[in-house]
Amino acid sequence: MGWLRRLYEWTMAKAAHPHAEWWLALIGFAESSFFPIPPHPLLGLMCLAEPKKAVRFALILTVASVMGGLFGYAIGYFLYESLGAAIISGLGLTDSFPKAACYLKEYDWEVVLLAGATPVPFKLLTITAGFIEMALIPFLLASIVGRGMTFMAVGVLFRLFGVRIKAIIDKYLGLVTAGFVVLLVGGFLAISLLGGGGEKARDKCETATMESLR
Repeated sequence: MGWLRRLYEWTMAKAAHPHAEWWLALIGFAESSFFPIPPHPLLGLMCLAEPKKAVRFALILTVASVMGGLFGYAIGYFLYESLGAAIISGLGLTDSFPKAACYLKEYDWEVVLLAGATPVPFKLLTITAGFIEMALIPFLLASIVGRGMTFMAVGVLFRLFGVRIKAIIDKYLGLVTAGFVVLLVGGFLAISLLGGGGEKARDKCETATMESLR
């Protein structure tokens, strides 16, 4: 998809912008609710350019991402029919939406926490949480912890090791990519096994439809 590649390149170019921190915050906010490009590569580029500011960048992104998550929650809560459904469809997540809603109903904040700390699309969970009217405080706290673990880990690693981190990533790119796939699959498996009756809940959620949620 050429437009997605162009959007990715546009996003990455913001690392060299004079107001890169503002762009990082904006993209982090948008990615938690509707934007398709994750902010992690942008954070990595900025941390690589200025390792001493890495923790600051990570903190900015964490706050912006959590605020964007609240915006996504509001879309799901107030505007799902008029806006949320179109966003979910545009991102190719229509089939995943009822499954995510089912898991959220079964396991509550644990799902948000895992999604915030793995490659599971966070925007899917934020809009879904609003749609099912999940309690706001648990949603907010889980978002802070999940997003914080992800972004602050990057910030701390770059702050401690600087450009040596890039060398490791360049050398072991295949393993890093495989690791993200494992995290993605493992995230969904962990979600499905949380709490009691894990297999029963997993079977229920994997076959969930919009009709079954109403």
